[in-house]
Amino acid sequence: MALIKSISGIRGTIGGSPNDNISPINIVEITSAFASYLNKYSKCKSNKVKLVVGRDARVSGEMINMIAVGTLIAMGVDVVDIGLSTTPTVEIAVTDLNVNGGIIITASHNPKNWNALKLLNCEGEFLSDKDIKNVLSIAEQRNFIFAKINELGKYYKDDSFIKKHIEKVINLPLVDVDAIRKAKFRVVVDGINSTGGFVIPLLLKALGVNKIYELNCEPNGDFSHNPEPIPDNLYDISEKVVKSKANLGFVVDPDVDRLAIVSEDGEMFGEEYTLVAVADYILKNKKGNTVSNLSSTRALQDITEKAGGEYFASPVGEVNVVKMMKEKNAVIGGEGNGGVIYPDLHYGRDALAGVALFLTYLAKSGKTCSALKYTYPKYVISKNRIELSSEIDIDKIFSKIKKRYKKHPVDTSDGIKIMFEKEWVHLRKSNTEEIIRIYSESDSIVKAECLANKIIGDIKEFMRDISEQD
Repeated sequence: MALIKSISGIRGTIGGSPNDNISPINIVEITSAFASYLNKYSKCKSNKVKLVVGRDARVSGEMINMIAVGTLIAMGVDVVDIGLSTTPTVEIAVTDLNVNGGIIITASHNPKNWNALKLLNCEGEFLSDKDIKNVLSIAEQRNFIFAKINELGKYYKDDSFIKKHIEKVINLPLVDVDAIRKAKFRVVVDGINSTGGFVIPLLLKALGVNKIYELNCEPNGDFSHNPEPIPDNLYDISEKVVKSKANLGFVVDPDVDRLAIVSEDGEMFGEEYTLVAVADYILKNKKGNTVSNLSSTRALQDITEKAGGEYFASPVGEVNVVKMMKEKNAVIGGEGNGGVIYPDLHYGRDALAGVALFLTYLAKSGKTCSALKYTYPKYVISKNRIELSSEIDIDKIFSKIKKRYKKHPVDTSDGIKIMFEKEWVHLRKSNTEEIIRIYSESDSIVKAECLANKIIGDIKEFMRDISEQD
């Protein structure tokens, strides 16, 4: 498995040779390069670089944490280690402490044999593509110098930020703890054996939830199922919600920036509709614009325009969504993978914010989850992929796709998105895996899959043509 380097971080599998995975050598190189980059280019200048480091509960997390922290100290960087944490908590800690940046040790939705370094700037946001390339260039050239004995960094431990994060969430003006408490919600939580296993129950208790059922909440890093919070991986919580007669279930990924919801009947609310429902609540209280990425459901556009706002689509990647949210002054935004970005809290996907805002809306609506879902435009996304090999020329394939569908509106800001009235298909190379992602949306799964299969057929045809020409 090759080491993957992108705006989503530097990630790979554990074990094996350097550069074939995320090895100790790669951790030292990337961490040193990041420290050097911040020392030279950080917008938040200080006499000495200071960073926040946090991690999810992966088995390899403690090992990587020790290597990264030791390297930072050797680079003369002061380190605030907040320990087991969430991605949004680390983002908040960076701005609260007014430091130069942060490192989150997590491979997000990837299986337990993966890990990664996610890099944050002094605003608690992911580095841009340009900045990541700068860091990688420094790493490849080993253009960094370690500190002398009197210039070594200092190490601090601070385990208070989960509590601070929860306090910030429950104090948001649009979070109504009294309404949630009066609703007497019964909630099931699947913490996928990572930090969400203790963070989400703590949040629910602070929100006054009546009864909490915990599933896979021991943060031992031994994930009980595939950690991506998609329907295929959520049979256990679906069954638990029904058996417990719960009002709903919440599922997070290992670093707690994605949120999936299970309705009271055990059916999936739909990770695409996590953002739609939260945005609907925000727009009912605050008129404004919204942003999601090109691979997200059209339902957000529909409810935004109905509320008198304007919808905008960004390239895939949290950093791209955040950039456009700032440009368009969006009041809410995120990604269709269950990622809610609420600027009144911070500019980062945050499952804690999503939980609190969704529960408030559900309590005030007086509806069940399934009834609330029924109020939204019905769209279904089919998510497919094609494995890549080194000999595949993606640019040639995308060029041929664009030519074949030239009669339709085509967006090429991130791969290719082709619009067919109220249907669409989006093709792009993944930031985190060696695959082409093919997402298609229509008003039924049959239509969405038919559209996807048509495009997949086109791609395979063009791959054969290019192979024969070579």
